[in-house]
Amino acid sequence: MAEGRGSSLVHLLVIVLSLIAFGFSIAAERRRSTGTLHDDTVTNRTYCVYTSDVATGYGVGAFLFLLSGEALLMGVTKCMCFGRPLSPGSNRAWTIIYFVSSWLTFLVAEACVVAGAKQNAYHTKYRDMLLAENFSCETLRKGVFVAGAAFIVANMILNVYFYMYFTKATTQPAHKTTRSSSNIGMAGYA
Repeated sequence: MAEGRGSSLVHLLVIVLSLIAFGFSIAAERRRSTGTLHDDTVTNRTYCVYTSDVATGYGVGAFLFLLSGEALLMGVTKCMCFGRPLSPGSNRAWTIIYFVSSWLTFLVAEACVVAGAKQNAYHTKYRDMLLAENFSCETLRKGVFVAGAAFIVANMILNVYFYMYFTKATTQPAHKTTRSSSNIGMAGYA
């Protein structure tokens, strides 16, 4: 392992897990359930019939892959709280900035993916017969899973930079100050 570069395996795993989550999120957007109104002539009721619930499974898959990538990185870096201390300097500052940004984008991406999966499942499974004259079948809005996918990519990039600066900040030696004497000067007050 080169000085301050980090493990290539960790980089690769974080990128692959994030790209799989991205793929699941895009697939979920493309396979969102759609509803169509149907009239039941026997009971004289109008109800919605929804397409398959595949998008919910894709959304859960995106959630799990993104969560595993984040857990892997936080496990390797010990969540930046335990293990070797970060040496002072610009690398520590960038590590903290990327750490916070990574967590923010992770939380937003997970919220988008989970909310999309939940909303898609709600309309697919729980909306059945209703007595109504003019109503439309509610479906998940376009772009929820795409927003999650965009934040997944942003999270992947921030995670790579976080790990890169984290390894730099933990492997570089701390700067020691050189003093001409190691004594503490004591002066009497007159």
